[in-house]
Formats: sequence, structure tokens, C-alpha cells
Amino acid sequence: MGSTIIDGRKTREAHVLELVARIKQLSFTPKLAIIQVGNRADSTSYIRAKKLFAARIGVNVSHEQFAETISQDELLRSIKKLNESEDVQGIIVQLPLPGHIERDAVIGSIDPSKDVDALTPTNVDKWMEGKGIMPATARGVRELLAFYKVDLMGKNVTVVGRSDLVGKPIAVMCRNEGATVTVCHSKTVDLVAGTKTADILIVAVGKPGLIKVDHVKNGAVVIDVGISRIGEEQLAGDVDFGPVSLTVSAISPVPGGVGAMTVLAIFENLVDLCAKKL
Repeated sequence: MGSTIIDGRKTREAHVLELVARIKQLSFTPKLAIIQVGNRADSTSYIRAKKLFAARIGVNVSHEQFAETISQDELLRSIKKLNESEDVQGIIVQLPLPGHIERDAVIGSIDPSKDVDALTPTNVDKWMEGKGIMPATARGVRELLAFYKVDLMGKNVTVVGRSDLVGKPIAVMCRNEGATVTVCHSKTVDLVAGTKTADILIVAVGKPGLIKVDHVKNGAVVIDVGISRIGEEQLAGDVDFGPVSLTVSAISPVPGGVGAMTVLAIFENLVDLCAKKL
């Protein structure tokens, strides 16, 4: 008997009708503003996915794309205008930013009530305590696990990855859901020792094939958040999917797993922020 495939697209479809119903209950059409600096192919691809999903569920999107040479002051002025606009309910600054721009200064300038990525200091403090909205990938992982009836309470969870945008929020979410959490990363000495005992292994590094069969306990649940492009077309996760899928109880694929849920969660966060203003 093979492992269960934790299907992000199927899970997203199960949430779409509820999300559309919530949007229709609002007295206005929500608008999400996306700021992009430069023209990274991966950023452009992610933004395209957000636009397509927004059109499907009835949310307006504005996309402001600036040259990579934009100054930090110019970028901050653009965000200030969006903060002050009554037509805009959510703001995303697509990461990463060029090296000459201070990420924390830019993110910190977003009005927390419009911060759908939940990365401003105000919102970070809230989700660290299990309150408010959480970063989209962490929310997507939580909803994936819930849909497949994987309970975090009391489980040993290892999160491989420690980024502020993905790894850290996922670890905090698991802890807030009652799990015992171990955090590792790609440079951890004896990574196998940190992953082999996990009931639930969540990997978010962006290093194709990092996790092999030897890293995973038989019967574990594996959530692969990492995504890397190999060549022009092929996408790969952090987990050696084929061999690992033969030994675990459930596993998410790349693509078709967490990515679909991350896009959904962005708009769930947007609607949550809109509802608080009513």
C-alpha cells in the first residue's frame, strides 16, 4: 500500500467556495496591491499565480513593478501611498529585494492592518503568541494537515529551514498547535539525527533532494515546502520524492502541494483583515 499524497490543489478546491462566499458577504470588493522590484523570473511567476487566483475568486489586484535600481526612499513613498489609500485592503512586497534596499525597513513600513504576509513587527508579535493572521505558507501547511486529518497535538515535528518568511512561522505554528518542535537547517551537523525521529517532517530549504530515505522515519508524514527550478521547465522539492514516498504514510508533492495552499492563504489573510475593519 502506497503513501497518501497530500494534494494541495485538491485541498485548495475544498476551501475555495467558502472563501468566495466570505468575499461576497463584504460590502466592497477587496483589493490587493503587489509591489515588485526588478524582474526575477520566479517572482514574476508567483505574482502571476496570485493574479490568476484573485480573478477567479473576485478580488482586485494592482501590480506595481519598479526597476531594480529604485531607491529605498522611493519604494517607501510608494508603500506610504498604498497605506493611505482607502481602495487598498492588502499590501504585498514581493521578496527578495535587491541588496541596496533594507528588507526590514520596507516590510516595517507596511500598515499592519494591510499586511497580508504577516511580516510587520506588530503581526509577528501576534502570530508568535498564536493570535492574528500568520504568514501564508504556515497557514497553508496547517490547513493541508487539517484537511488530511493529521493532528499536530503531541507529535514530534522537525522543521528543516529557519527563514523568517517560511521556516520560522511554520515552527511557531506547530508549537502553537501543541507539537514538540525541533528546528534544523541545511547546515545542521548530523541532520539525520534531527529528522529521523520526527512524526511529521516539514522541509523548507530550497535544496533539491536534500532529504533522502535515511532522513525519514518509517510511517512519518512529510510536507515538502521547498521548490527549486531545474533547467527551464522542471520543478523539484527538497525531498527525494520517489524513494521517500515508499516509506512514509503521507507526503506532499512538488509541484501540487504546499504552493497551491500558499496562494489560497494569502487571500484568506486578506479577507480576514477586511473582516476586522467591518
